[in-house]
Amino acid sequence: MNAADATVPGHVFTELTPVSFLRRAAAVFAERPAVIDGEFRCTYAELWERAQRMAGLLARHGVRPGDRVCLLAPNTHLALEAHYGVPLAGAVLVALNTRLSAPEIAYIVEHSGARLVLADTELLPLLDQALAGLGEPPAVIASDHYDDAVLTAPPLCVEVTDERGLLSVNYTSGTTGRPKGVMYHHRGAYLNALAMAFHTTMDTTSHYLWTLPMFHTNGWCFPWAVTAAGGVHHCLRKVDPETVWRALRSEGITHLCAAPTVLAMLADHPGAAPLAHRVRVFTGGAPPWPALLARTTELGLRVQHFYGLTETFGCALLCEPQPEWEDLPHDAWLGKVVRQGIPTVVGEAVRLVGRDGEQVPDDGVSLGEIELRGNNVMSGYYRDDEATAAASDGPWFRTGDLAVRHPDGYLEIRDRAKDVIISGGENITSVEVENTLTDHPGVAQAAVVAGPHEVWGEVPVAFVALRPGAGVGERELIDFVRSRIAHFKAPRRVVFGPLPTTSTGKPRKKLLRERAAAVLTAPVPVPEHAGEPS
Repeated sequence: MNAADATVPGHVFTELTPVSFLRRAAAVFAERPAVIDGEFRCTYAELWERAQRMAGLLARHGVRPGDRVCLLAPNTHLALEAHYGVPLAGAVLVALNTRLSAPEIAYIVEHSGARLVLADTELLPLLDQALAGLGEPPAVIASDHYDDAVLTAPPLCVEVTDERGLLSVNYTSGTTGRPKGVMYHHRGAYLNALAMAFHTTMDTTSHYLWTLPMFHTNGWCFPWAVTAAGGVHHCLRKVDPETVWRALRSEGITHLCAAPTVLAMLADHPGAAPLAHRVRVFTGGAPPWPALLARTTELGLRVQHFYGLTETFGCALLCEPQPEWEDLPHDAWLGKVVRQGIPTVVGEAVRLVGRDGEQVPDDGVSLGEIELRGNNVMSGYYRDDEATAAASDGPWFRTGDLAVRHPDGYLEIRDRAKDVIISGGENITSVEVENTLTDHPGVAQAAVVAGPHEVWGEVPVAFVALRPGAGVGERELIDFVRSRIAHFKAPRRVVFGPLPTTSTGKPRKKLLRERAAAVLTAPVPVPEHAGEPS
């Protein structure tokens, strides 16, 4: 073969697409269980057949290659099948956050130019409200109609001709404005799915519980990763701690993904007790706090931290444990496993860029913004060249996350750039204060934001959720933090109650910053110098 042969399209390679994992599974795992969704069961051969018939059903309703198809459903077999059936029709999947309001859904449907919406019947009232104001609303196929229609639809399989072509569009939460549509290509999803299967060590004995929403970055690519491994998808309409614990004990669950807030719910549930078998748990969306990892480890949940964004197909970095860490004292071990880690097996090297635009040294102290590039980075923002340009530093994607890199190469996030609190000219990272607060045995979760101050510019304000039965006061927590870290980093005020979170479990810090301004007008419970740098 000469060099010219390698440039002939289709001569040496085929285009990468995660749909190929199901084609293979249908051949080699044909009679193995693929999906368990309540009373619904199907094998891999049946899942492949249903996915092709979904493609035929979409085509019957006018969907053509390149069209966008929205999905509004919880973690059911409809949502899973859409991750194969929509691309098999040559169309682009747009998974909608089921927790959005009707106006937000309307914006995404209109902005994406969706031709059709696949919807769970229970969510039709929300969808009807969203579509009511649109001039040309898309067609709708409800789940109760779909389950009958898909059985008689003709199978369809549109081959992928460009692996860098559009596979899906995932809209961000829109906490800083209108949500942006992150464009995923087939190549990136294929490679990241393989990375997930590899790093989670899934195989045909694996049982994956769908606690992570499939609408969130296509479920971190696990709809394709579990299938690549030939494991079993256990669908879950709603994340309820009691239901999850029941599944962990009785259904042989071996893997699940969840935000730290969900893990906190599981750890603090009255029915929480050590499992007879270890379950591999992967957490992301926000840094897990050391006290949470300590509690989940005691329960038999082997938690590993992933880091990524919607723009990186989910996980881009992971805290890969080293065998030597097992011999470390407990606190030292915790200090290792809470870090964000190193690139996945398909990722490229990461760089940390300081304010001067230069890379910072790997000393565990110097702070820089995480920048990523490679096959597991988005194509750009859908119909938004300005936002795409703003997020780019040449070929690099700017994450907005600030981190240090330790001498062993592992990254550790210090804060989001926008969440750093500047008090009297001193930088305070909210993550450090949050980790200190959650070291208190009475604290379940904590979020720290900046509040305005007429002298120091900004001071920390903490919002705290207590563990069941804990009796902890504001002054006690402030003094606890002051005993552990510099006084000026301690929160000026502490507000107790459930934390408002996004659909993916992240604290809604924009909302909390607004609340902090109001909170600071109340009487100050600590000496006035507590916010002063020292």
